[in-house]
Amino acid sequence: MKILTKWLRAYLHGLPVDDARLAEDLTLRGIAVEGIYDLGDGNGSLFEMDITTNRVDAMNHYGVAREAAAIYSLALGVLDSSLPEARPAAAAFPVRIEAENECGRFTARILRAISIGDSRDWFVGGEVATYFGLLEQKSISNAVDASNFAWLAMGQPTHTFDLDKIEGGIVVRRARKGERLKTLDGVERMLDPEDLVVADHAKPLGLAGVMGGWDTMITASTTNVLVEAAWFDPIAVRRTAKRHSLHTDASHRFERGADFNAGPIASGLVSRILLANGGWLEGDLVDVQVAALAARTANRTPVALALSEVRRILGTTVDEEGISGATVAEVLKALGCELAGQQVSGSARRDDARWQVTLPSWRLDLEREIDLIEEVARVYGYNRFANTLPAFGEGLQALPWAEHEAAVRRTFLAAGFHEAIASTFCSAAEAVLTAPQPGLVVPLGNPLSEEAGVLRPSLVPGMLGMIAGNLHRDVSEVRLFEVGTVFSGSSEKVDERPAVAFGAVGSLPEQGPLHPARAIDFHDVKGAVEQVLARFQTRAVYFDRFPADAGLTPDWLHPYRSARVAVDGETVGWCGQLHPREAAARKLREPVLVGELYLDRLYKLNLRKTIAREISRFQPVRRDFSLVLDASVGWEKINQALAGLQIPELVDWRVREVFRDARLGHGEYSLLMGTTFQAPDRTLREEELQGFQAQVVGAVGKAGAKLRS
Repeated sequence: MKILTKWLRAYLHGLPVDDARLAEDLTLRGIAVEGIYDLGDGNGSLFEMDITTNRVDAMNHYGVAREAAAIYSLALGVLDSSLPEARPAAAAFPVRIEAENECGRFTARILRAISIGDSRDWFVGGEVATYFGLLEQKSISNAVDASNFAWLAMGQPTHTFDLDKIEGGIVVRRARKGERLKTLDGVERMLDPEDLVVADHAKPLGLAGVMGGWDTMITASTTNVLVEAAWFDPIAVRRTAKRHSLHTDASHRFERGADFNAGPIASGLVSRILLANGGWLEGDLVDVQVAALAARTANRTPVALALSEVRRILGTTVDEEGISGATVAEVLKALGCELAGQQVSGSARRDDARWQVTLPSWRLDLEREIDLIEEVARVYGYNRFANTLPAFGEGLQALPWAEHEAAVRRTFLAAGFHEAIASTFCSAAEAVLTAPQPGLVVPLGNPLSEEAGVLRPSLVPGMLGMIAGNLHRDVSEVRLFEVGTVFSGSSEKVDERPAVAFGAVGSLPEQGPLHPARAIDFHDVKGAVEQVLARFQTRAVYFDRFPADAGLTPDWLHPYRSARVAVDGETVGWCGQLHPREAAARKLREPVLVGELYLDRLYKLNLRKTIAREISRFQPVRRDFSLVLDASVGWEKINQALAGLQIPELVDWRVREVFRDARLGHGEYSLLMGTTFQAPDRTLREEELQGFQAQVVGAVGKAGAKLRS
């Protein structure tokens, strides 16, 4: 946003620094000045500001001036909203708030016999015309420019209505089904029953906090004006604005939390400018408030603050005196806080001061004692604190699962994956697609966008986003993993669990003549998962899948090229190829392998301890077995049968070849299994080997295999 130093100095009499130093001091206090432009001819400078979303109070000239006044211990000028004496009205203008959860305050002021014209016809050479010219702010009419002046000056949006086009009085309510409203941009909009509107007794007049209506806008023929200044709930305004794809200066400020008490002052500023060309006030200001919302904003419970806690948290300063009670009081009062109930014990120690701090209505980001301490540090100056480390007398304690997590990381890194970090948020659609447990997605109260509207229930959305981002930037070889936290539950109670997601696309490099380069497939990611699971003490590890029509396979996985990962009878994850539908939605042409493991379940297991054994000096003996198996019998069953033999001399067994042919019989296939026998202390005799072979044949026979004749 743009801030004029000429305008700032109108509120800061006797400002002792030049514009460059002012910009530096504001930036050091978190009110960042990104650029300084000299306007020449005694007009000061134009600041390009970058104000964070929590500091909506500083998104205007008076707010920035308040910060400067606190920094330099200056008296802050008063916003002049004084008005001439009003003529009596026959009755107060009727205003009613029906949507009491969305509108906390509504002020209305009646102006009669107003002359509407170009801005050049009023305040020529005055502050409004000067400031607008320097800001290159477009002038429309004195009514519109008066509202613009109010939010540029103090950040409070206002609106002016043609009073003669209002039927009855004002009602702030939800829209009714079927209602339409033509807004000031000329677009006729179908209203949603959830929209918050300002209406009269017959029709809606505008989208509350977003944009006014066409039918009651100020025109050259307008003579009687209703000036509105209100406070609307941030969430209600944001939902209405998003629903109608409208982002205005008003919605930008209301969405971030406006000042509950700013309405009467802003109304006075607007009315004062409009009355400069003639006209008169009718009746007193109508000010309707909702007590419950006032208690949440302007009348919050005071916060207890102790000087001892300020000094403990902030530590040593470069100044010998340090932060005193007077410093704390001066800073907080300059920011608009009220301090009461100061108590000093009989010992009169410097750190015994305590206050009850009443928070200003324009600082909704202040809630706790630590927030006030941060404000003291910010205004006092972070550069005035000594470069010392905090005292710490205890040793570091690793988290209970730190060793397990490190083992998972090392294994994926050793398997050729690169660690990455994705956003903690995802869209509601992605959450529904990837959540392990439906219906337990945690929505955000005030999301920044639809793409980041919920806490992620799975790491898969972030992994897919990172893979797509690489592929769309011509990075063809991608192997990533992320160890992070996933969330489930509800807005009231959120459960956090650790998980790891992994994804791969591309090809494996050539590793000699027997292993040429080839595309990464399901078995490669399955092998990586097996390596991770091998780090834990497990009784049984197996991979299986369900029929495509069973509805048990996650929707993001290919129903025929994926598998469930089970450890000791419990599901610990899924892996496989991304579903073609999801790949097409993300414009991914290459097959993407992806998976996720639920680490909270793995962390319950102990890590497998590495045991170093002396390499045997005696000759190993290899024996191959040609087996015939039914198509329903997988290698996993054979693998478990051989592991159950627990023959110390059986040091290795693996599949060497798979053969399928119609001559084998319907629904059967042949498997060549290689075994290796070796003893650590002797050369194996033939009779020993025959005994081992008999045990192997018996074990695989029980598993459903027979020797091929």
